[in-house]
Amino acid sequence: MIFPRERIEEIQQAIERGDIGFLSSLIGERRPRGRRVINPRSALMVSAHRARHLNKLDELEADIAIINLEDGVAPELKRRALYAAMVFISNAPQETPFLVVRINPLQEGGREEIELLNSVYPDAIRIPKVRGRGEIEEGERIVAEPIELHISVETRGALENLISLRSPRLTTAYLGILDLLSDLKIPQRVLKISNPTIDHLLARFLVEGKIAGLTPIAPTYQEYRDLDGFRDWCRYQREMGYGGVGCISPDQVEIANRIFGPTKEELERALYIKERFEAMAAQGVTGFSDERYGFIDEPIYRDALNTLAKQD
Repeated sequence: MIFPRERIEEIQQAIERGDIGFLSSLIGERRPRGRRVINPRSALMVSAHRARHLNKLDELEADIAIINLEDGVAPELKRRALYAAMVFISNAPQETPFLVVRINPLQEGGREEIELLNSVYPDAIRIPKVRGRGEIEEGERIVAEPIELHISVETRGALENLISLRSPRLTTAYLGILDLLSDLKIPQRVLKISNPTIDHLLARFLVEGKIAGLTPIAPTYQEYRDLDGFRDWCRYQREMGYGGVGCISPDQVEIANRIFGPTKEELERALYIKERFEAMAAQGVTGFSDERYGFIDEPIYRDALNTLAKQD
């Protein structure tokens, strides 16, 4: 925990009564961690207006913790939630997960939120409702370095322009599938495993995100109490090629981390191929038959390196 229990009760009361002065008094000094997250398996949403949730940031097993100021935070609570987020980010110990703040759209208060968040250096700021290159360029101008830019792909414009959004500061994209379906005027009842429309959207986001040099995060599974359904969802996303998924409960995180992490068998295979290929390459041979894994050449070798890079 970041604060003792009695202080958490005070912070929650300050959020509820809108005591910005008290919250401001708790904001500490924070320097950039300069931290990157490689191959994230789980990205957990944390409500910024709930002090008890924020206080557990340092205990989460998620690879990414997304402090949410947007959907799910009532308009009258947004400014209070912003200051609460700043309190916990500025006091969080080094061992917290990669900390991302999901702001409101730039034209709906997001610019002002960024201005304040810059002082406490979250690891990344996630810009929602992106439609084109303009939001990325503005984010590059107003988000302090070395804070990363993340985006939500939840509009037809974002999906259409995903490859062109490439930027050195932009590292990660999250597919907001429900918002995207609404923007495309496609009924949300199609959101199920093996639906061809959903498969198309998932595949396009994944491939074009990769082309743009981004880490694509698979969309959340809304029925957070249905853990069996979430397991199936994660397995399906993994088979499509995703490396991580959005989570909306801590119970989902453990499942996501296990499913999206490489298995022991995959790691053993990858290590064998790496060592075997490098030994043969030293003799000038880069394509050969192997009694264990058939024909091994450079693409097989590169895939093995990608698998080994996913180790914790």
